[in-house]
Amino acid sequence: MRIALALAVAGIIALAFAGAAPVAKLALAAGLPQLAAPLLRADPAVQGVALYQAGDYKGADDAFRRAGRGSTYNRGLSLAATGDYPLSRAYFDAVLFGNPADSQARENRNAVNALIPPNRGEANAAGRIAATVIATPGGSPVDEIKRLGRPLDEGRRVADAEWLATLPDDPGEFLRLRLEAEQNRRLSMGLTAPEVGDPW
Repeated sequence: MRIALALAVAGIIALAFAGAAPVAKLALAAGLPQLAAPLLRADPAVQGVALYQAGDYKGADDAFRRAGRGSTYNRGLSLAATGDYPLSRAYFDAVLFGNPADSQARENRNAVNALIPPNRGEANAAGRIAATVIATPGGSPVDEIKRLGRPLDEGRRVADAEWLATLPDDPGEFLRLRLEAEQNRRLSMGLTAPEVGDPW
């Protein structure tokens, strides 16, 4: 009995010297998120988890916002809990962009997406979506693009005869670069396993 009491007192003293974060994390693990949240101001990602578990979804969302990119998935959850479904869907889309194989993010995104009313456009009498004509009959499409403020060449080189003369005539190199770019695209989407080095 005395040994157990001495160990408990020693543990409390050790926690007091360790600071607030270990105490807060113990409270969070013990199922006391209301006690843990105020002690975790220095770590907004963990504070957000405590606030979310305590039912303070708005406070959790603010903490995840401060935590930044490392809490993208959790921010998607807190935004859904506060009712901001379109932004929540965008956060789950961001998680899926980084890891297309994340099945939990996909399930949550689909659940949130079901809560967003579909965007319906106005239709014309034929039942098709109404369109606004921006080009003048007989006018140049280039003039219309300029009128809309979308320049064709935003600082990039124009593919003219001078530029074409600088390109090497090497179809094999072009094909190699094209295949390499396609392989990198598939790797980034998680569609292809990365190459394994020589095991020997």
